[in-house]
Amino acid sequence: MTAPPLLRVGTDIVDVDRMRTALNRTPRLRERLFRPDEREYAERVADPAKRYAARFAAKEATLKALGRGLGEVPLFDIEVVRSESGAPAIVLHDAAVGAASSAGVHQLELSLTHTDLVAHAIVVAVYSALGAADYGTA
Repeated sequence: MTAPPLLRVGTDIVDVDRMRTALNRTPRLRERLFRPDEREYAERVADPAKRYAARFAAKEATLKALGRGLGEVPLFDIEVVRSESGAPAIVLHDAAVGAASSAGVHQLELSLTHTDLVAHAIVVAVYSALGAADYGTA
């Protein structure tokens, strides 16, 4: 039997213009993919597409770090929040909690960046059989 990995990295890049086009073409996409606090944060600025693109990249990177494919866990169940320090963080809900728990993920770390053109996210999943998991659940 092979031991589980200690770390798994997920990364994703999203084209900001494609996100803008998708949101304009399908306004309900906001409600399907993003939780209320994510939408409120993104909509605070004149061009929310950058913030939505960064959050979408973080959600997809989280799936990759969990070893899951798109569609296996609803993206709505993965939330990007700001920690007390102001750094971005991942909070898991519902099916995402189950996916992380069954995979043996103990902790998730997130890094986000964006320009006017692209948003990039890196998520590191820390796997551990020791201690209680903390997925930032509310």
